[in-house]
Amino acid sequence: MSIADKQENLLEELALFQDWTERYEYVIGLGKKLAPMAETSKTPAHLIKGCQSQVWIDAAFEGGKVLFTADSDSLITKGMIALFVRVLSGETPDDILTADMSFIDRTGLKEHLAPTRANALTLMANQMKQRALEFASL
Repeated sequence: MSIADKQENLLEELALFQDWTERYEYVIGLGKKLAPMAETSKTPAHLIKGCQSQVWIDAAFEGGKVLFTADSDSLITKGMIALFVRVLSGETPDDILTADMSFIDRTGLKEHLAPTRANALTLMANQMKQRALEFASL
């Protein structure tokens, strides 16, 4: 399944919820299902700077694919990073680097977040693309 297909599936799932509270509960639930991140990975090097909450992203390169792990000290932020992990983890660096990340705008989540949390979505996407770039030449 391509990144675009994963994005569309996610958008379809979110569209099932008419109420924003239900959508946020769903996103928080995705965060709770996120694979645990090793405490040793929660270092300043993996911390996304500029986020209101603490958000860590780590990546490994296995079999030509980038595998992301992430965590946050905030439930909603952890849910938001879970969206990106779901869409980008297991993809090639080139596919991640060329992925259209505007799908996050189509979720409508940004419209209902404080500006600092909305900005965090952009920071998360940028950090994940940066990590993919590090593996692109391998």
